[in-house]
Amino acid sequence: MDRTEPRLTHTVADGVATVVIDNPAKRNAMTTSMWNALPPLLERLAADLSVRALVLTGAGDTFCAGADIASLRAPSHRDPSLPGALSLPGGPSQDPQTLSVAAEEALAAFPRPTLAAIRGYCVGGGSQLAAACDLRFAEEGASFGVTPARLGIVYPASSTRRLVALTGPATAKHLLFSGELIDTARALRSGLVDEVLPAGGLDARVDAYTRTLAARSWLTQAAAKEFADGRRDRDAYWAERARRSRDTAEGVAAFLERRVPRFGPPERAG
Repeated sequence: MDRTEPRLTHTVADGVATVVIDNPAKRNAMTTSMWNALPPLLERLAADLSVRALVLTGAGDTFCAGADIASLRAPSHRDPSLPGALSLPGGPSQDPQTLSVAAEEALAAFPRPTLAAIRGYCVGGGSQLAAACDLRFAEEGASFGVTPARLGIVYPASSTRRLVALTGPATAKHLLFSGELIDTARALRSGLVDEVLPAGGLDARVDAYTRTLAARSWLTQAAAKEFADGRRDRDAYWAERARRSRDTAEGVAAFLERRVPRFGPPERAG
């Protein structure tokens, strides 16, 4: 296969899956095939019970600058940073906004902790994907933007609600109203990112943090993820899972014995 072909790649090591947006010639813009490929890839990784956490990142020095117009047929005035701004060959089933929202929702629904590792541009569809992760770590110098107001595009309702949940209404409105890019300092203050690392420090921090996640209790993480994401109908479900799980007994025993706990592998949630 031509190594320059835009694609999603992935690896699994030490309980951590890493998915890489790989289209560096276009600042890792997402092609139609890449939007389509993400949900089934995530489904396969979710079915792999050796995966305890997932990292989404971009190849090279940028995260994702939106949609790749080379794979799209659209008027030249359309904004290349917005997947939903463009018309695709293939009819309504290939509507770019539908594809980007489906990928975003699949990422948000991934059953283990997810982390976006961000360098460079995180704009348009890249911001959608980053916001769908549980956490976002960024390298100093990254830029963030949500740009539909430049072209009169209606940003998806689900994406807007997710952005508001992260940053609050004021910052979400600033981003959506103006289409301006913000730097890592403002992104950190607003809650759009969780940590900012100095140049050269992102990979080591992500590696250390995800190894920590992989060593923690899947039961705790899975329940916390659902509760934090607003699931209000799962209290009894997780209480029953906790009652049947060995994680609590193992955690208490390890604490008393002053050793590292050996928590069980993830289970498929019902």
